[in-house]
Amino acid sequence: MRIALFALAFCLAGPLSAQSIAPRDGWVVMPTDKPYAQLVDDVKAAAKANKLGVVTQAGPTGAAKNRGITIPGNRVIGLFNNVYAVRILGLSTAAMIEAPIRVYVTEEPDGSATLSYKTPSHVFAPYVAEGGADLVAAAQELDGIFAAVAAQAVK
Repeated sequence: MRIALFALAFCLAGPLSAQSIAPRDGWVVMPTDKPYAQLVDDVKAAAKANKLGVVTQAGPTGAAKNRGITIPGNRVIGLFNNVYAVRILGLSTAAMIEAPIRVYVTEEPDGSATLSYKTPSHVFAPYVAEGGADLVAAAQELDGIFAAVAAQAVK
């Protein structure tokens, strides 16, 4: 009973906050001074400019707000290009589970936003034994494209 009351009190205490994304193996983490909504828009524009399509978008922020819960802005945006999809599928059917490659926009407590993503080389590494050097090459090309998207989005 005490645990249930504590949990209820915690939930009613106010807005939830999340921790900032910490650097980790295979990730690129780019803090910015941009507001969350602007960084989301800038990621989409940079993706288009670099010939990547926005394939998916998901985030709990809006749904939480509809439930009366305030959480920091949080959006996962899946980006890919069909040329790479066909190419990678020809190298490893299993590797395509990783497409689209996701970028993650998170709102910081001060209102700024951070852009994070796993590099395509990191994402596709488990499939290199199957896809070989051609998969490594495709992933490295995607590394460059995602780096360009990120650099353009955060500038």
